[in-house]
Amino acid sequence: MVWLVFFTFFVISLITNIFGPLIPDIITGFHLSLAAAAFLPFSLFAAYGLLSIPAGFAAERAGEKQTMTACLVLSFAGSLLFAAFPTYTVAVATLFAIGGSFAALQVVINPLLRVAGGEEHFAYNSTLAQLIFCAASFLSPFLYTAVVETPGRGGASAWLRALVHLAPAAMPWVALYWLFAAISLAMAAVVVLSRFPRVERTEGERAGTLSMYRDLLRRPVVLLYFASVFLYVGTEQGVANWMSEFLRRYHGYDPHTVGAAAVAWFWGAMVAGCFAGMLLLKLFDSRGVLFAFSAVALASLTAALFDGAAVSRLAFPAIGLFASVMWPIIISLALNSVSEHHGPLSGIFCAAIAGGAVWPELIGALADAAGLRLGMCLLYLSMGWVLSVSLWARPLVGNATIRRRTGRQKVGIE
Repeated sequence: MVWLVFFTFFVISLITNIFGPLIPDIITGFHLSLAAAAFLPFSLFAAYGLLSIPAGFAAERAGEKQTMTACLVLSFAGSLLFAAFPTYTVAVATLFAIGGSFAALQVVINPLLRVAGGEEHFAYNSTLAQLIFCAASFLSPFLYTAVVETPGRGGASAWLRALVHLAPAAMPWVALYWLFAAISLAMAAVVVLSRFPRVERTEGERAGTLSMYRDLLRRPVVLLYFASVFLYVGTEQGVANWMSEFLRRYHGYDPHTVGAAAVAWFWGAMVAGCFAGMLLLKLFDSRGVLFAFSAVALASLTAALFDGAAVSRLAFPAIGLFASVMWPIIISLALNSVSEHHGPLSGIFCAAIAGGAVWPELIGALADAAGLRLGMCLLYLSMGWVLSVSLWARPLVGNATIRRRTGRQKVGIE
């Protein structure tokens, strides 16, 4: 069951984070402006904002197995519809459906992971799930490259050629959605055949009531952390979605190879950064780690946007290395800054993932008006906000470090 949850994270990431390398082909294939192209990931991530909280109520009423099955069938139907009718209008509608299914899946699989893997192992398993999520994002651009280069490559496998043959000749990347449909259907079958443990949510983990959400949303600290999650996800998706198009426009790099590889290594560097962050968080306060990593991420962004081609090609993936700790630190600070109702609070912060819809769309709109380089300067605002969290955060419980643990032991002896 734990591995089923891990593979669910893998599939969510594989399908969600394919947009980075796809953006240049989407613009060319559908003859879109930058803002119109950004509206596709917008439709996917907007579903998180609209459906995360309702999904929590639905999961409690219907049960984990039924909810997961319904979500995967919806993902299958959406992928199949877009693969069969690859038009811009169909893409907007079906990607919203896929995004909604993934929002509900994430609401279900986190408490399921806690029960299936054991509460005492939940922190470890959650970190491993985050690494698997990033690993899928690392692999998806290479999958994209394999698909789009199949028509001109003689040594491609027979199944890959058959898959690409189903897609329009001018848009071989659409074949990816035939593959995503097959993966979603296979996972739905595995879920149906699996035996699920009974998930008993504590009072703090329950979806809660509408009055509970209203109470939480009146608290300034909750609104501050909602904005922080919103802007972090906006930063992550803004970099991942636009770097390939930036490298193509300003430095002439091929999006099928160099651009896709840059996106892949952005996520690969994030995996490496997770390991480094886990070590540093045992030594230093999380706010100090967040400040240092955010400052270097801002420096990497500057190099990526304003330095030469060779530096830009390396600086974009480097942002992933230093953005790696932002999500876990912000979430831990957020949950540790409120003493109760962590279930509804998680739903609120899951809704803030909609930042991945809004921020890349704003970048695209500004880029249409004043150029992509200026559009991507919006990332200074969102990264700057993330850095500010390290200055104003006042958690009720700090992260455990070796120094703090030693200090507590000395006090106990005295």
